[in-house]
Order: sequence, then structure tokens, then C-alpha cells
Amino acid sequence: MKKPDTRRPRPGAAILRTALRRNLGAMAAGTVLMGLYQAAETAFPIALGLIVEHTMQDRDPGRLAVSVGALAVIITTVSLSWRFGMRVLQKANTTEAHRWRVRVAACGLQPVARDVDLKSGEILTIATEDADQTADIIEVVPLLVSSLVAVVVAAVALGLADLRLGLLVIVGTVAILSVLAVMSRRIGAGTQEQQARVARAGAKVADLIIGLRPLHGFGGNHAAFGSYRRVSTDAKRQAITVARVNGVYAGTALALNAVLAAAVSLTAGWLAFEGRITIGELVMAVGLAQFIMEPLKLFSEMPKYVMIARASAERMALVLNAPPVTPDGGELPEPGGSLEVDGVRHGTLQGVTFTVAAGEFVAIAAYQPRAAAELAAVLAVNVAPGAYGGAVRVGGRELGDLAVEAVRAHLLVNPYDGEIFAGTLRTNIDPSGSGRPVDAAVEASLLTDVVALHREGLDHVVRDRGANLSGGQRQRLSLARALAADTDMLVLHDPTTAVDAVTEQLIARNVAKLRRGRTTLVITSSPALLDAADRVLVLDGGVITAEDTHRNLLADDDAYCRAVAR
Repeated sequence: MKKPDTRRPRPGAAILRTALRRNLGAMAAGTVLMGLYQAAETAFPIALGLIVEHTMQDRDPGRLAVSVGALAVIITTVSLSWRFGMRVLQKANTTEAHRWRVRVAACGLQPVARDVDLKSGEILTIATEDADQTADIIEVVPLLVSSLVAVVVAAVALGLADLRLGLLVIVGTVAILSVLAVMSRRIGAGTQEQQARVARAGAKVADLIIGLRPLHGFGGNHAAFGSYRRVSTDAKRQAITVARVNGVYAGTALALNAVLAAAVSLTAGWLAFEGRITIGELVMAVGLAQFIMEPLKLFSEMPKYVMIARASAERMALVLNAPPVTPDGGELPEPGGSLEVDGVRHGTLQGVTFTVAAGEFVAIAAYQPRAAAELAAVLAVNVAPGAYGGAVRVGGRELGDLAVEAVRAHLLVNPYDGEIFAGTLRTNIDPSGSGRPVDAAVEASLLTDVVALHREGLDHVVRDRGANLSGGQRQRLSLARALAADTDMLVLHDPTTAVDAVTEQLIARNVAKLRRGRTTLVITSSPALLDAADRVLVLDGGVITAEDTHRNLLADDDAYCRAVAR
């Protein structure tokens, strides 16, 4: 399978340039077709003027018929060029939006440095709305060029009738765009702030959903909802501010365009009254003055859309440029090697040293939960090797020298709060559909009762975040997924805290049996898992203080007995 493109570019302007560069063909075709559409639209009032001219002067039915036929050709050109031009541009737009969504999602799945303050809800907004708005630049440029074509054709046609009319259109267009360009900058800044506030509100909702059950448990849901209401209110106020600015912008553009159209019409009327242009040219001028409002409106809106696309691209750059936790080394871990932790110092860890030999089942009894979480984070490569002291070696090679994706395929760290996805039991256990040993994993994790409870079995639907499963069922489902991965090295962090003692005992035996001959490390306080391990390491005060079998430690170490006995 082709690896996703996870290269990390560029600021917002460079992202827009990339989008434009790789869609040059579609944009060129779209520009030609939309230019043809605008030229044909502009030709319509010109043709009407010529019809009036021939009807009043020549009284020639043949010429009139030709003119009417020309109108039919113009109308057909308008219809077909718009249809196919927009089809080309919208296809390129949606394709480009898809590319950026995939890029942002790929980067969002990689752990990034802690100084990058982006939450999952914000990344979701960036990967959807901002990606779509950035891709809109592909339509903006051709529409801008085609609108310019319409203005130029109208100016030339009016200039042929009278030079003053053509100059009036050109000067008026430049003046309108100059005024609107200044206003569009404010729209861009306001839109960027609005997008940031909406993203923060989305992140707050994601946090609330994750913590909804505990919030209800201690009555904190009202305070949490109040916090979300405040964040959402900030987003609403900013949206109202942006809407106000957008309204002023749209109103100003419409007013200026109307003023220019009126000026062209009045000037043409005065010239006709003076006898300097014919009645046919007057009809053409009035028709063009009315027509030109539409391309001028489109033309005047383009700076606003460019600013919005730029603001969205800058927000995407926050994700795409976020530095990874660790640079991706080029080496691969040796299969079947040992896991070595050598003097690791991080947070509360004060020099942890131990080795899990190939094929060994080792348990760590961590007296402080924070130390257990920090050790799991280091082993999961969620902490950069340069951010902690000491070294972690997989198969004799340090983590910093290994490719991160290869490490994770070789060394799986299953967190105590493993995420459950919307789908089915089967897709949660084997997300990639790679034919992993699902049945053995289900049996080892004692998820068999959940499968047997439902007629669909493993195809039973699981709601988002496992909302239709109990805490113990979610934990066993997460454990089944880790076991089904069948990696060379497996680290389990508190895999049975939500199950009863009898179930825990059976799971411990099953895990030990299923993982026999495979390197396994369990960070736990469960007596059943500690007893199933070949040996137990005691992590206390940030260091390994004791090492023996579970039963020997129970007999000889009172502190251990108090910590793990239930």
C-alpha cells in the first residue's frame, strides 16, 4: 500500500501556490471556458445594439435574421461554456480539497511537539472547513480572469463607440477594486480570528464528549457546558463582527458598481442626445452598463475570497508545519530483539533501568500512576528522545535512530484509555481489515460474552467512542485490538482496571498463554497480571527498587504487599 504523503510544507502563501501549481491544467481549461462565457455574455448587448442599428437604418430582413441567429449562437455559447467550465473547476476544487484534508489528517495523526497548541477539535475544523476554503482558490483565479475579460471586452466595445465611455469603465473599475482591496484585508484578519474561535469551540465540544460520563458522575456537567457556552459565545460575537464587515463590503461593492453603471448609462445618453453616438450604440451602452454589474460584482468579491483562502491556508500551515515529536530515523528494528530502558529520566522518572529479554513476559508494578503514564508515553514515542534523559533501545537500537512508523509496527503500546471507534466490534479489533487473529484475541480478552450477546456477533455495531458499551467492555475491546495486532513487542498499560477480579484472573492467564514466546511488558497493579508474569519490577520514586516473582515479593516485601493486595 502506498504510504501517505506526510511531508510538512510551508506557510499559507506557499500552500496556495502549491494548490495553484498542481491544478494549472484544469485552471487553464476553466479560464478559457469561463472567459468564453463572459465574452459571450458581453456580446449579447452588443448584438442587440447591432440589431437595433440594422433594423432602424437598413430595414434589411436578411441582416436581421443573421443577427437573430448570432444571438442564438451567443446564448448557446453562454450555456455550454458555463456548464463545462464550472464542471472542470469544481472537480479540480473538490479534488484539491480532498488532498489537503488527507494531508492535514495524516499530520494530525502524528504526535507533535508540546509547544504546538492544537487540539483534536481544532484539527478537525482545519481538516474540513479550512481545507475546503483553501481549495476555493482554484475557482477564484479563473473567475477573476474571466470577469476581467468581460470588463475589457465591454470597455473596448464602448471605446469603439466613444473613447470616453471606454475610459470611464476602465477608470471606474480600477477605483472600485482599489477601495475593495483595502476593505478585504480587514475581512481576512477577521475571518482568521473567527475560524480560530470556531475551532476552539469545536475542541471544547470534543473534550466534553470524551469526558461526559465522568462529568455526570461528579455533577460537573453544568460547569463544563457553561465553559463551552462562553467559548461558543466568543465565536458567535466574532462571526457577527465578520458578518458586519462582509455586509459593509458587499453593500459598498454593490453601490460602487451601480454608480459606475449609472455613470456609463447617463454618459451614453448624453452622447446620444448630442448626436455623437447612434441609437444602436446607445442601446449597446445601456445594455453593457447593466450587464457589467455582474462581472464587476464577481470581480470585486474575489479579493475577499482570496483573503479567506489565505487565512484558511495559514491555519492549515499550523498543522502541516508542526514539528514532530521525534525526527523519523532511517533504520528498522531487529525482529525478535529485547527491550532495554537505560537510565530514563523524564518527569517523575529518575533513572529507570531494566531489560525485557526477547520472548519474556515482564510486569511493572508502578506505585505512582503518574510514573506509569510517563513510562508508557516514552515507550510509545510520544516523547521525543531528546526530551528525556537516558535511552530506550529496541532490538539493540535506540529509538531516535529508528523510523517511527517501523517502531510502532514492532513495539505496540496500548494505553489504558484506548479509543473506541464508531463501526463494529470487528473493525475495532482489526481496523485495517488485514486478517489479524481476531478470534484468538477475542477469546483471550474475554470479549466472547459481548460477541455472543448480539445476533450480529463481531459485526455488532459500536457507536462513536463505544457509547453503547460498558467501561469493562470498552477496555476488553481495546485489549483485543492490541492482542490481535500480534506485534513482536507489546506494552499494556493497566489493561484490566474496569473488569471484575474473576474476569481479570482469566484474562491474565489468557494473555500470558497467547503471548508466550513474544516480548510482553505490562504496567499494572493487578495481582492477577503480576502473578502471570515471569518476573515483576517495582517502580517506586521514579526508579526500579525491586525485582522478583509476584509471589516472592508478596512474601518478602510489605510495601509491595500493601500496594497490590486487594
